[in-house]
Amino acid sequence: MKERYSLHLYLTGAVAARAGDEMSGPALMLTGFALVGSPTDASSLLAGITISAAVGGPVLGALLDRTGRPGRLLAVALVLYAAGLEMILLGLGRMPFAVIILIAVVTGLLGPALSGGWTAQLPRVVPGDHLPRANTLDAMTFSVASLAGPALAGGVAEALGAPTAVVVSALLIALALPAAWMLPARPGRVRGARTTSLISELAAGMRVIVGRRTLARATLTSVLSCIAQGMLTACIPLLGERLLGGADRGAVLLSRAAISALVANAVLARFPLSAAPDTIIWASALVQAAALALATWRQPVVLIVAVLIAGIGEGPQLAALFAIRHREAPEHLRAQIFTTGASLKITGFALGAAVAGPVATRSLPGALALAASMAALAALAFSLYPERRCPASSRPPPSSTLVA
Repeated sequence: MKERYSLHLYLTGAVAARAGDEMSGPALMLTGFALVGSPTDASSLLAGITISAAVGGPVLGALLDRTGRPGRLLAVALVLYAAGLEMILLGLGRMPFAVIILIAVVTGLLGPALSGGWTAQLPRVVPGDHLPRANTLDAMTFSVASLAGPALAGGVAEALGAPTAVVVSALLIALALPAAWMLPARPGRVRGARTTSLISELAAGMRVIVGRRTLARATLTSVLSCIAQGMLTACIPLLGERLLGGADRGAVLLSRAAISALVANAVLARFPLSAAPDTIIWASALVQAAALALATWRQPVVLIVAVLIAGIGEGPQLAALFAIRHREAPEHLRAQIFTTGASLKITGFALGAAVAGPVATRSLPGALALAASMAALAALAFSLYPERRCPASSRPPPSSTLVA
């Protein structure tokens, strides 16, 4: 099966799905404001479609782990996610707004399918000795998506209207369906071996995440880093308004962070570091902390440099996180661990943005300093996470322990 499914097809599907996902948030906000006329309602749409990821991630991952053809289930999740976006679009202005928010929350349950659920299938696409490079390329798809998605949302909304931007985001997600549907099946010896309940597997997955020190501290560090990234995002409109001549120009800062993350991972794919992924995780958090501290200087040129440095920290950290998850996750819990980690990061990002917004309105340097402190705490948490023993029964066999 690996000979018939190429890494190029995997990456193409991942870019389409993730670009559609990154485009959907801004498109929904623009559409909500255009059709409802309330900035609060527009931001509520974005919050609704992201907040439920913390619940949907673990369940979706456990279901992916239980099926012999995870690609088929992943394709169904993509269809339902795209359909949810269209239902929101059709309902705006026609249904009570509370119903629209409910649809957004239900749709958001499937969000981790576009991130962790997809990445969890990578070991069945490439052999183990090629997995480190594939991890880096997979992380690059997130940078490409975060760069292209918002730009497409703004461009399509300006040219054809905000509702059309939602349609295009759903179409991008739909373009990923063939790549998802054809993902390799599990080996025959693995299929049909599940005798435990879904609840038991959810509990087992959480025990692995919390109990394995290397996996737990990487997860904790990545979530705290995402909180810091959410705080920076909340500051972007004010930074654009006060330092770059317009709030809309703040989006340029996020684009530059995505570009530097993409370039950093491209360099790592071509010239891999000898450092272990565990080292890259905490070192990248320190790089982000330094960048955020530099941003408090509030000089236009310094701010741009700071954002570029932040991207250099974000890109390699994501690739290293993937490597640690692939290395530590038991095969029968791999998808759950990836989707749970993704849902925790999404929630962390939303929490950071929610906390920093009110702080930034009172003190922009204070909000940036808070973000820098959170990134520094992320690096510190990696070294301070306590040693815990994971039950031997939940450890993967030697052949699947080290794949990166």
